[in-house]
Amino acid sequence: MFNFFKTRADLPVMDASPDKIRSIYRKYQWQVFLGLVLGYAMFYVVRMSLNVVKKPLLDAGIVTLDELGVIGSAFLFTYAVGKFSNGFLSDYANIGRFMSVALGASAVCTIFMGMNTATFFLVLMWGLNGWFQSIGSAPSCVSIFQWFSPKQRGSVYSIWGGSRNIGEGISWILTATVVSYFGWQAGFIGAGIASGIAAILMYLVLKDRPQTYALPEPAVAFGEEPEIAKKVEPAEIRRAQLFILKQPVVWLIAAACACMYMSRYAMSSWAVLYLQEQKGYSLIDAGFAMSAYPIAGFIGAILAGVISDKVFNANRHIPTLLYGLANIAGMCLMFWGPQSRMMDAVALSLIGYSIGGLVVFLAGLTACDLMPKTAVGAVKGFIGLCSYIAASGQELVSAALIETSVVDGVTHYDFSSAQYFWLGASVVSMLLAMTVWNAKKVVNY
Repeated sequence: MFNFFKTRADLPVMDASPDKIRSIYRKYQWQVFLGLVLGYAMFYVVRMSLNVVKKPLLDAGIVTLDELGVIGSAFLFTYAVGKFSNGFLSDYANIGRFMSVALGASAVCTIFMGMNTATFFLVLMWGLNGWFQSIGSAPSCVSIFQWFSPKQRGSVYSIWGGSRNIGEGISWILTATVVSYFGWQAGFIGAGIASGIAAILMYLVLKDRPQTYALPEPAVAFGEEPEIAKKVEPAEIRRAQLFILKQPVVWLIAAACACMYMSRYAMSSWAVLYLQEQKGYSLIDAGFAMSAYPIAGFIGAILAGVISDKVFNANRHIPTLLYGLANIAGMCLMFWGPQSRMMDAVALSLIGYSIGGLVVFLAGLTACDLMPKTAVGAVKGFIGLCSYIAASGQELVSAALIETSVVDGVTHYDFSSAQYFWLGASVVSMLLAMTVWNAKKVVNY
C-alpha cells in the first residue's frame, strides 16, 4: 500500500479517567457510524445507476442486451478481485483515507460514464469503477470491529448493513426520476457528483484505528473482556489471514453467500427491466415499485442483528434459515403469484427484507463472529471474492437466458427461463448455509 493509506503508529494510551475515555470514544463512534452509514449508501447510489438506465440505453440503441451483460459482468468481476485484495489490505489501512479516496475515484468514473457512448469505453469505465467500489464493504466492517465493542457491534453492523438499501432507494426513486426527465446521461453524472461530495465528507469524519488517537481498544474502554491481549504486529495479522483461508466453515459460508448474491444481483440488475417488460410498468413506476425492495431490505438488515442477538441469543443460523425461506417465498410470489401491483409490492418487500438480513449474516457477520478479529478484512474480502465472481457470472447467464423477440419493430424481453435460475440460486444458498449450523468460534489458531 502507499504510505498515505496505511494505518498510523499506535500512541501511548492517554492518562485519563474511564469516564473521560468513554466520552471521547462515543464522540468518535458517532462520527465513524455516520460516516460509514451515509458513505456506504452513496457507494450504492453510484453502483445502481447503471441498473436504472438499462432500458433507456437499450431503447436508444447505444448498447445491446449482450453488451449490457458484459458491462455488468466487467464491474462485478473487478469488484470480486478488488474485494479480495482490498479486503486483505484493509486490515492494515487507515480506513478514513482508504474509503473516502475510493468513493471519490468511483464518482469520477461514473461521471465519465455519462459522457461517452462507445461500448468499449463503457466497459472500461464500469470495470474500473468496480475496483474502486470494492473498497467499501470490507473497510467498513474493519472499522466497525475497530471502534465498537463486542456488545455494541451487532446492532451497529446491522444498521450499517442496511445503509446499502438507503443508496438503492435513492437510486430507484431519484435517479429514475432524473433519467426520465433529463436522459440517461444525467443519471450517471448526477450520481457521480453526489458521491463526490459524500467522499469529501467521509474524509472529514472517518477515523483511523482508536489506538492511533491514544485510546484503548473498545472492549477495554467499555468494561468488557479484552479481545486483543497484546499489540498486533503485521506478522500476526498475516498469520490470521492465512488461517481463515484454510477453514472449511469460511468456504461453506462463502459458497452460500455466492449463491445468494446471484439472486440478489439478479433482482438489483434486472428487476426494473423485468417489471417494464413482463408487467407493463413505465420506468418511473418501476423505479417507485422497486423502492419497496431497499426499504424492506433496510428493515430486514436492522432487525437481523436484533433478532439474532435478542431472540436467538446471538445464534445467526436460525434467522438465516428463516430469511432464506422468506426469500424463496417472495420470488415465487413475484414470478407466479396473482398479477397485481399490490402483490408485486408485497413480493418485492419480502425479497428485499430477506436479502437485507441474508447479506448481514452470510456476507460478513456470521463468519467474522467465528474467525479472529485481526483477520476481519480478509474474511470479508474472501467472501466478497466468491460472492461477486458468482454475481458477475449471473450477469452473463441471465443475459443469455433472457429471450428477445421483435414485434412490429419493438424489441421485447422474456424472463421465463431466467427466473428459474434466480430461484434455484436462492434455494442452493439456503441449503449451503445450513451446513455450518453447529460451527463454533475459533479461540486458538
